[in-house]
Amino acid sequence: MTTDDPILRRAVDADALDAADVWLRSFRAALPTVRRPRTDQEVRDYFREVVVPKRETWVAVAERAVVGVMVLDEALLSQLYLEPRWRGRGIGDRLVALAKERRPDGLELWTFQVNGPAQRFYQRHGFTEAERTDGTANEEREPDVRYVWRPAA
Repeated sequence: MTTDDPILRRAVDADALDAADVWLRSFRAALPTVRRPRTDQEVRDYFREVVVPKRETWVAVAERAVVGVMVLDEALLSQLYLEPRWRGRGIGDRLVALAKERRPDGLELWTFQVNGPAQRFYQRHGFTEAERTDGTANEEREPDVRYVWRPAA
């Protein structure tokens, strides 16, 4: 790690808006064809009222700004989003390693079927496909994939 590497730390209330904005920019960049059922303000409110205060939320901070966000909800890796210009720098790798450290008994997550890069990323990190759905159970109504990671025996 160099002095330019982002630091990973637990999010505090003051990070909620920045984390939500990373989520919004990342979602737009990675999933331009996926319909979002919530407005930008509803996403920001959700991060401020639920995600940061009630979930295990971690942020990656670089250049005095939040550049990544990861949310754990029990064994669910419910969010992992990076500022688009910070992709490909190992931050996602570090956040997944942290998630595995925090949940050593295993993790699961959902990603959209149209998000091939995310699927390849999680597969590289030992996640295996467990289920595919037609999307009727998610707010976006977008076909998705559930992945699981279990530690080696």
